[in-house]
Amino acid sequence: MTRTRTLYLIGCAAPPLDRIDSGVRLAREAGWDVCVLLTPAAREWVEDLEELEARAGCPVRWEYGGGEDALPAPDALLAAPLTVNSLAKWACAMCDNRALLALTEGLGRGLPVVALPYFNDALAAHPAVGRHVAFLRDAGARVLLGEQEFVPHRPR
Repeated sequence: MTRTRTLYLIGCAAPPLDRIDSGVRLAREAGWDVCVLLTPAAREWVEDLEELEARAGCPVRWEYGGGEDALPAPDALLAAPLTVNSLAKWACAMCDNRALLALTEGLGRGLPVVALPYFNDALAAHPAVGRHVAFLRDAGARVLLGEQEFVPHRPR
C-alpha cells in the first residue's frame, strides 16, 4: 500500500492569496495530498471556496472543529502568503485561528515548515519582525525572507 504525503497549504490575507490554487495544483502534481487552511481574514478573500476545495480534494478550513471536521495529519506545512500579523502571532504561539494552530503544532512536532512572507519593507524594518523571523528559523522553520528569497516591496 502506498502512503500518501499530506501538505497543509496555509494562506493569509495578502494579494498572492489569489494564486493559492496554483500552489494546490503544483503540490498535487508533485504527489502531495493537499489540505488548505486559511486565516479567517483570508477566508473573506476567497471568492469560490467550493472550487478551491475541489482542486485540493479536501475541505478548506479556517475555523476550529474536530471529529467529523478532522483533517489528515500533515507531513509538511507551507504558509504562503504569510502576513506580518500571522508571522508575529506564530512566533509567539498565539493560536487564535486554525491556520496558526497548525503552524505552531507543526514546529512543535518537528515537521518541515516553510513560510513565504508577503509584506512591505516598512513592516519588515520593524524591530520585532527580525526577531520573530530569527526565532522561527531557530525553531526549525524555513522562512523565505531576504536576498535570493522574498524581498519586501515598498509601501503603497
